[in-house]
Amino acid sequence: MPAGLFAGATIAALFSAPFSTYGPSVIVNPPPDKIVIEIATVNGSGCPQGTAAVAVSPDNTAFTVTYSDYLAQVGVGSKPTDARKNCQLNLIVHVPQGFTYAIASADYRGYAQLENGATSSEKASYYFQGQSQTVPSIHNFKGSYADNWQATDKVDVAALVWSPCGEQRNFNINTELRVNAGTSDPTKTTSYMTMDSTDGDLNTVYHLAWKECPK
Repeated sequence: MPAGLFAGATIAALFSAPFSTYGPSVIVNPPPDKIVIEIATVNGSGCPQGTAAVAVSPDNTAFTVTYSDYLAQVGVGSKPTDARKNCQLNLIVHVPQGFTYAIASADYRGYAQLENGATSSEKASYYFQGQSQTVPSIHNFKGSYADNWQATDKVDVAALVWSPCGEQRNFNINTELRVNAGTSDPTKTTSYMTMDSTDGDLNTVYHLAWKECPK
C-alpha cells in the first residue's frame, strides 16, 4: 500500500451518537480495542493515487475517508469525461476478535456551483467482499446553486448488513459525482460539484454499529 495514500490529508474531528436506539442485538458501546483500516486498492477518476486517505475515530464509532481531488464538471474548460467522476475503495478492516460491525449511516459533504438549469448528483453503495452490493443511494441537486452540500444515508436496523463473524472480508465503497449541463449553456458557463471543503479535503464519515459474535 503506497504511503502516499495517507500523506497530506487533514482529518477533521469525528462525531457520532451511540447506537442505543438500534435494539438489544446491537451493543451501545463499541469494542475497547482499536480498529485499524487500511486501503487495499483505490480506483477511479475521482480519487487518483495519493488523493484518498482513511482515519478511524478514537472511540471506534466512525471512520472518515478524505478526498483531495474529487471534482466533476461540465462547461467551459471541461472535457466530456469530466462530467462523471467515481471512486471505488477496497478497505481492509481489522476488528477486535469476537465482534462484527455494520455501516449504520454515512455523511457526505462537498461544494457545488450549478448554473441555472444544470443538475448534479451524488451516488454511493457499499458491500462486503463476496456479498451483494447494496442498492445505491442517490442525492440530486439542481441549479442555480452555489453552496456547500451535505447528504446522509441512513440504514434501518433491520437492513443492516453485518460483516461475517470470524472471517476477513474487505469492505468496498463505491461513490460517484455527476454533473449535467441541462438547459444551461455549457459554451459560456461552467457547473461543477466537488467532494472538497475549504481546507481542500472532503471528509466522508461512515458511522459504525457493533455487536458481539455468537460464542
